[in-house]
Amino acid sequence: MLIITIPAAATEPRPTRSISLPQALQRALSANPRLTAAERDIGIAGGLRIQAGALPNPDVSFELDNALGSGPYKGTRSAETTLQLSQLVELGGKREARLAAGEAGVGSAVWQRRATRLEVLSETAIAFITIISAQRRIEIFDEQIASFDTLIPLLQKRVQEGASSPAETLRAQVAADLFRVERERSKTLLATARRDLAILMGDSSPRFGTAVGRLANIGQPPSFQAVVNAIEANPQLMRWTAVTAQRNAELLIARLKAIPDPRISAGWRHYQDTNDNAVRLGVSIPLPIFDQNTGNIIAAQESLAKTNAERAINKLVLISIAGRAYDTLTGALAELKLLRSSVIPKARSASETILSGYTQGRFTLLELLDVRGAVLQALLREQEALQNFHIAIATIEGLVGNPFSLTRESSR
Repeated sequence: MLIITIPAAATEPRPTRSISLPQALQRALSANPRLTAAERDIGIAGGLRIQAGALPNPDVSFELDNALGSGPYKGTRSAETTLQLSQLVELGGKREARLAAGEAGVGSAVWQRRATRLEVLSETAIAFITIISAQRRIEIFDEQIASFDTLIPLLQKRVQEGASSPAETLRAQVAADLFRVERERSKTLLATARRDLAILMGDSSPRFGTAVGRLANIGQPPSFQAVVNAIEANPQLMRWTAVTAQRNAELLIARLKAIPDPRISAGWRHYQDTNDNAVRLGVSIPLPIFDQNTGNIIAAQESLAKTNAERAINKLVLISIAGRAYDTLTGALAELKLLRSSVIPKARSASETILSGYTQGRFTLLELLDVRGAVLQALLREQEALQNFHIAIATIEGLVGNPFSLTRESSR
């Protein structure tokens, strides 16, 4: 990920130690059960490919004729014994068609595993970004609470001097307590985000400390058309090439099943009454009169024709997800530019001016609380916009399969 500046970490994270984004991604790749399941799907497809190349087993049979009857056939004196070996011979390239279908099945499973890997990486990055943002929200509330902790003694002093009423002190304490309430809500959101990240890394509960990273850096993304073009390389779409090959092979298999396969047999026969021996040869072939596999051929044709529509649906879904993320990204970028260039500097300047004037009696406590609230809301909006920006980046990168370059903007 190019969007987060992360200090390097030399050791594997432990339950009480901080975690960086590269560490989280590595742990998710090594322990997420979805990736394990995807690997098993590749193994399953490999097994089916091996089985597809297997030849039909030969049959061996033993026959005893003209025995255990009556008259001259009493006992086994006139018996005829036959030992026979038969083999089904597949015609028309049936085995090769099965092998082609099996090979395409492996390719489809490999592409699906790559798609799952991208999904896990994207979801892990999003969970990590959510943790970083929640941690920053708590820091913002801590800063505001600390500023009120320094303001309340000043208010108490003014009350003692008769310059303010005790109600102003209570009002400031209520405002500080409301900030503490919001901080507790942020801690709950942080706990949820930490659990989500732990689950993505294969753990049922967090086994790491603070997430280390910053969301301050932003940049101008490439055009949406460039994103759409890059989506063509998404493994979910690439998988359809293998699916098409597999369904083509399945259609060929269905057509070839209409070609009857002969069964060739060869045997040795012994005549007990004359003690003579003879060779027995035979060929049998089914007659495709009633069943020509027509229904399966039609089903395979429809399945193949359906492939293009399924790929188109898949692509439209990916473009829709990318479009929503891109709109969120551009909206967050515009919001951040306005907040950083105007809203936050002006709110802080007004806060400093009113605080200074309040100590001189030129502003009321209500005005001071109002401007403090404006600063808090501006900082929270900035953090929310940063979170939305980077989550959108992580979402799009998970769709295109690679990080993309941002035209860097200045950061606070």
